[in-house]
Amino acid sequence: MLIFIIGLFSVRAASLDSVRVSLLTCAPGSEIYALFGHSAIRYENPAKQQDWVFNYGMFSFKDPNFVMRFVKGETDYQLGVIPFHYFESEYAMRGSSVYQQELNLTDVEKIKLIQLLEDNYRPVNRIYRYNYFYDNCTTRARDKIEESIQGTVVYPENEKVLSYRDILHEFTAGSKWSEFGIDLCLGSEADEPIDERKQMFAPFYMLAAARGAVIHRADTVVPFVREESTIVDAVLEDKAPFPLSPMACAILLLLVTCGITIWGMLKGNVMWIWGVFLFALQGIGGCIIAFLFFFSVHPTVGSNWLLLFLNPIPLCYLPVMIYRCIKRQKDPYHWYNAVCLTSFIILMPLLPQEFNATVLPLALNLLLVSIGHLYIYYWKHK
Repeated sequence: MLIFIIGLFSVRAASLDSVRVSLLTCAPGSEIYALFGHSAIRYENPAKQQDWVFNYGMFSFKDPNFVMRFVKGETDYQLGVIPFHYFESEYAMRGSSVYQQELNLTDVEKIKLIQLLEDNYRPVNRIYRYNYFYDNCTTRARDKIEESIQGTVVYPENEKVLSYRDILHEFTAGSKWSEFGIDLCLGSEADEPIDERKQMFAPFYMLAAARGAVIHRADTVVPFVREESTIVDAVLEDKAPFPLSPMACAILLLLVTCGITIWGMLKGNVMWIWGVFLFALQGIGGCIIAFLFFFSVHPTVGSNWLLLFLNPIPLCYLPVMIYRCIKRQKDPYHWYNAVCLTSFIILMPLLPQEFNATVLPLALNLLLVSIGHLYIYYWKHK
């Protein structure tokens, strides 16, 4: 087994001065799973020419039912151990910088940490149930380091009041479609203030916390980080994003809906195909939100007020809606829809959840469709 190649326990205590244990923080990548960066632990023993990286972020898209398990919050990650030069090459090729913080550990603490990592790498222990806020590659690395220390790590206080969503937005600012999708899935719990420790779920918040932390031992106080350096200095190549943002697409849809609705009001004829298309999209999006709300164990998705707007009801009602449209019959569903959407739009600023701004024009699209139907069938043809 790879871990036993290390052979740390055969090293005499006197030779541990040259052993270095470091926290690695990797800059974000372009893929959605790499948007927030990454953390790992590096073990160096120059005397034995050993240089290994302990990586809690190993997973495979080829695992059975990976997508369904990920949506349900049942994704399993595992601890992997690879030579540092492979790890370094991978991030250099990605164009992601890697920052190293050598930890100010005693010889006993270095041995303890490697013992913990070795035990964690055993086949029975290496797989864990991943949680993107509470149990991920960064929190696992932090917890193992803290467990090895014979004392207490005290982190600096962060004066900024932040939520999980605030931190996510910092790293999705250049990926608006990813930010939009994440915002749709997360509920009101993601907007609650979190303390400094919870903020460390994000690798770069962990890096900043480690930089200002100190270790309180029985008779001394020392910096948590002995030395900090950049070991991979790279520049991420900008990939050409989709030319239109979610907001731009929503506004274009709204303009099209306005034109179709006004034309229908003037002609006294409902353009029902466009309405069916929009309600189908609403229903499909609602199925995803409802599934996360009721069945997923992902954190914060079970408190999503967006379910008031995006739910499966339109999709279930769609056959009746199509039948009534073809028969040119009044459809009372549009009364229900107009009342619900108007109430949702009015209540948006009052609900305990931060909604992505794109939600408003999307809701207005559907409201306009219903208003057009009500005008034509309940007033113009009265």
